[in-house]
Amino acid sequence: MRKRINKKTIALFLGISMAASLMTGCGKEKDTSTSTDDNTPNIVIPADSDLDDTQQPDDNDLTDDETDDPAEEETREGMYRSELTNEWIDESLKDQRPVAIMVDNESIALPHYGLTEADIVYELMNSTANNRVTRLMAVVKDWGAIEQFGSIRSTRQTNIMLAAEWNAVLCHDGGPFYIDEWIARKYSANFSGGFTRVNNGKAYEFTEYVCAGDLEERFSNSRYTTEYNEYYPGPHYLFSNTELDLSDREGAIACTTVDLGSVFPHNGSKLVYNEETGTYDYYEYGEAHLDPQHDNAPLTFKNLLLQDTTFAQLDPNGYLIYNAIDTSKRSAYYITNGTAIEVVWSKASESAPTIYYDKQTGEQIEINTGKTYVALIPSDSWNKIDIQ
Repeated sequence: MRKRINKKTIALFLGISMAASLMTGCGKEKDTSTSTDDNTPNIVIPADSDLDDTQQPDDNDLTDDETDDPAEEETREGMYRSELTNEWIDESLKDQRPVAIMVDNESIALPHYGLTEADIVYELMNSTANNRVTRLMAVVKDWGAIEQFGSIRSTRQTNIMLAAEWNAVLCHDGGPFYIDEWIARKYSANFSGGFTRVNNGKAYEFTEYVCAGDLEERFSNSRYTTEYNEYYPGPHYLFSNTELDLSDREGAIACTTVDLGSVFPHNGSKLVYNEETGTYDYYEYGEAHLDPQHDNAPLTFKNLLLQDTTFAQLDPNGYLIYNAIDTSKRSAYYITNGTAIEVVWSKASESAPTIYYDKQTGEQIEINTGKTYVALIPSDSWNKIDIQ
């Protein structure tokens, strides 16, 4: 039976000073930063408690079972929580830097092999020509497990910035001359071309894949370390300790389908909520994206992040660069478990992480454990996103 602490008993045996110490709490520093962008969504998040940070419970409500010690963090022998997904993975991977693989997203490049192994998948407009065809960039932590991944194609400047957020080595096959000065950045690391060619009956440009042993060989013959280096910016996403349900948030939007067909009309990207798995399955060209490398498993994500991003076209051929460095707190959506909320994003420098913030509090949002899809939505198409 739980027994309440009697103040007189405490005073008798422990003295007045000990009783006083029971009534004193550690203050928690509050983040008072707020967004000043009047054009961003006004998100109102209800308070988690009727008590403020400084209000303490009456000492008569304390019990001898209650302490100020934090709950013991879960551990698993030989494992740690991935900094990319928060999932439990082998501890031997803890200091291993990921790779970021450029994947051709033209219909002729399908089916893609190995994409279900990615921890994070970015989708970006690759060109303003060809009806805004997209290219995927897949960030993979456990690249030693890759059997066949791709096919791979060229990169753009924006991908170099995004890969740097994870201290990832960018795997691609060349690119336009615009990338040259970006590849030369001190933080930049990349393997260009020279991966395995697979006879798949397609044109030569669609036959290059990252296959088993390729990356080990490339690292051993390069100046790059397989471990995080001095340019690693540290942990990126902030993961929730519990399963987030955003449906009770003020302004929350029920979201079972995210249709990006009017944003990326060439491939018609769409993400559909799968109630059985609690994740969003990726569709394009009117069909579910399946991975033949893993028994036709669907490409699916726990978290979706869509960010309103301006861009600059570089020439008449459609080459472009996203203005991925932006601290003006532009609009974004965070979507999980069948619900979307409006947030804002900021990226301070080329290699700094993109951070997503609660508009009302100014604090970084938490996301759920699992894989994440990130789409850089061209600003001129932001209002074409169809959330159903």
